[in-house]
Amino acid sequence: MITIFGVPTAALFGQLLVGLINGSFYALLSLGLAVIFGLLRVINFAHGAQYMLGAFAAYLLSLWLGLGYWSALILAPVIVGLLGALVERTMLSRLYKLDHLYGLLFTFGLALTIEGTFRYFYGAAGQPYATPAALSGGVNLGFMFLPIYRGWVVVASLIVCIAVWLLIEKTKLGSYLRAATENPTLVQSFGVNVPLLLTFTYGLGASLAAFAGVLAAPIYQVSPLMGSNIIIIVFAVVVVGGMGSILGAIVTGYMLGIAEGLTKVFYPEASNIVVFVIMAIVLILRPAGLFGKDA
Repeated sequence: MITIFGVPTAALFGQLLVGLINGSFYALLSLGLAVIFGLLRVINFAHGAQYMLGAFAAYLLSLWLGLGYWSALILAPVIVGLLGALVERTMLSRLYKLDHLYGLLFTFGLALTIEGTFRYFYGAAGQPYATPAALSGGVNLGFMFLPIYRGWVVVASLIVCIAVWLLIEKTKLGSYLRAATENPTLVQSFGVNVPLLLTFTYGLGASLAAFAGVLAAPIYQVSPLMGSNIIIIVFAVVVVGGMGSILGAIVTGYMLGIAEGLTKVFYPEASNIVVFVIMAIVLILRPAGLFGKDA
């Protein structure tokens, strides 16, 4: 049996895959948080609930309309994104001129309301969601067995993260978003509809959370608690990467996922806290985060 540092290669690469999968969800969710915070300056505590809504949207589309995984992967983020845009336009936008704490408290209350509603109707137990037939099974790579669906999650997450980064960094729409972050009044004076940009941004962040939720549905059971179980780690990822940093959210999400997975191999007792230990070290050495801008 081949070992690395005394650990069988199958166990090592297996945990590395688990870390990549977790990192994929961390990257997507922290990317959505970074996009929202970057422009709206709102710490979106409802992000975990929107992740859960994405998974439930896929489950309910299958249950009520008989739609499969691929349809849900497109429709669920659109539905949750539109709901997010509606929330931003009708409620959250009224809080922008107030202290940032009001936005935080509003999204926290919204998360509790959404989670409580779904717990009332579906209980705390999870609902199963089948893996699509095209992605079932696995491939023996020799050094490890790779489930096809889990490989798809890593690839799909990476594609979406890169696409969003390109949208924000390399397009005219992205330049408007970045400019509105710095000086919304000046941008609006050039004829750009800044309120519409804000609505689009919040909807995009909610869509990214919902996309992650659909990807997670076949791996984890669809549960009202799935968002609250992951959102604290995601906030730690955003802090380590740098608040509002798009690149930081993506890179740090994967990095901390891998660190968490490898910790389960070499020191399992610390796997639940390694992300927060890294966060504490980063905040001591670089308070703005690894990719954040110093004030």
